[in-house]
Amino acid sequence: MKLTGPLALLTIGAMAFNASAQNSVAVHGSVQSDNLFPTKPYKDMNDQEHHSDFLTNTYADVGLISKYVDAGLRVEYLDHPLPGFEPDFQGWGLPNIYVKGKYKGLELTAGDFYEQFGSGFILRTYEERSLGIDNSIRGGRLKVNSLPGLRFTALGGLQRRFWDWSKHSQVYGADLEWDMQEHIKGLRDHNIIWTLGGSWVLRHEDDETIMVPGTNYRLNLPKTVNAFDARTHFYRSGLDLLGEFAWKAPDPSLDNNYTYRHGTAVMLSASYSKTGWSALVQAKRSENMAFRSQRSMKLTSAFINNMPAFAYQHTYALAAMYPYATQAAPGEWAFQGAFAYTFKRKTALGGKYGTKLKLYVSYIRGLHHEKQPTFNGSEYGTDGDKCKFFGMGDLYYQDINLQFEKRFTRDFNFNFMYMNQRYNQMVVEGHGGMVNANIFVAEGKYKFNKKLTLRGELQYLTTRQDQKDWAYGLLELSVLPYLMFSVSDQWNCGDTGTHYYMASVTGTYKSNRLMIGYGRTRAGYNCSGGVCRYVPETQGVNISYNYNF
Repeated sequence: MKLTGPLALLTIGAMAFNASAQNSVAVHGSVQSDNLFPTKPYKDMNDQEHHSDFLTNTYADVGLISKYVDAGLRVEYLDHPLPGFEPDFQGWGLPNIYVKGKYKGLELTAGDFYEQFGSGFILRTYEERSLGIDNSIRGGRLKVNSLPGLRFTALGGLQRRFWDWSKHSQVYGADLEWDMQEHIKGLRDHNIIWTLGGSWVLRHEDDETIMVPGTNYRLNLPKTVNAFDARTHFYRSGLDLLGEFAWKAPDPSLDNNYTYRHGTAVMLSASYSKTGWSALVQAKRSENMAFRSQRSMKLTSAFINNMPAFAYQHTYALAAMYPYATQAAPGEWAFQGAFAYTFKRKTALGGKYGTKLKLYVSYIRGLHHEKQPTFNGSEYGTDGDKCKFFGMGDLYYQDINLQFEKRFTRDFNFNFMYMNQRYNQMVVEGHGGMVNANIFVAEGKYKFNKKLTLRGELQYLTTRQDQKDWAYGLLELSVLPYLMFSVSDQWNCGDTGTHYYMASVTGTYKSNRLMIGYGRTRAGYNCSGGVCRYVPETQGVNISYNYNF
């Protein structure tokens, strides 16, 4: 069913446009093609060797927008995908197509769509191409924004899992948000924005045969699993407060060893900002909140929800070497805080152009599990471990980093970062132990003239664990408006002595961007938003092309 359903929706969309009274139609779209020509075989996470001459992830989107009707589709060619994606990722076709009608605050969508309720505790469908994630819903969605201060969403359909939309599993949900200041004059008089929200999600999945290991007992699986979310958001004069709670009914799955304990999540967040400084503190506790449309799936596919990551997403190469993956199934206690301060210009610390100082802290631990009796040595069919609400277990992740940003002259900027990291490799990757690392980053940018800018990075990671010390260097020359040249090397100077080098040239012309590079990439984990995938070591020619219209 790669083509039949989408083509039917496309026909409906074309008819709708022809029938629309609005003559003005805007066309938009994009092309993204990432390609690798390997010069040597690569190994996956199971140590299996692969031989390929050409690998590509290519996407083409086109959309039409009018006053009353929107429509769009996406073509994906992933028949020879880049290394590191799940086996079922391979394929090609039209997996995303939709028609959307709009009229006076009402919006009705038929086809494929993405949606998020609140922070995503019980529903977040999204696309993240770098991770191979696209868990869109194919069905129908109604949004009502015509009532003052009220927003309502209802949806239902089948969830995408690569090239499959299983009819054995359906997802339904509804969300309501109320902006209280629209109806309470006292809030408006004091410039207070205060929102209340609530969500409901139901997953219906057909029964399947799951046996308790070593027995003849078959599990009695629930066909429907309900989840609920309640939240409040308060804002006034730079003060931002958020509280959210979610509950999920017993949901035996591969993630939780087919146990029957319910899931919960609670999050509190407070931030304050004013001219020159800002501060943020957050805390989150989650337990047994892995929520999929298909209970027997693993890795990154078929998730209905997404637990917010409480770990800073670093962009520097060595700072991102040990990224944290959110532990949704067993659960976690997570804390993070951030503070930023700008020293004013023409002060002792601010200098001529001002100085920015940023402190970020992330601290994540497991829950304290109290082991309960098992059945024939297996947790299958039991309630699983008990966890005291305030009990904490092993350390999963710690990140303390300090960043310093300063412009010394009109043409020269300098950034420095120090990061202390503790990374539980066994929890995240399934092997190893605790990695204790100190990371130093220095970045400078010098502007020769309006067209020519040189940027450089020097990074060093020191640790006694895993592969020990690493060094990294990068030079990047920008020639505006068309060209950028880049060379880099990542050197394992503490253990193997291996160099991971890369050289590339990028050209930009109007809406076109082309990058051609050659190099060697290190095996590791690529993460975004607390979700990770393993990327094997590769060597070869990289060509990337992007076009937007």
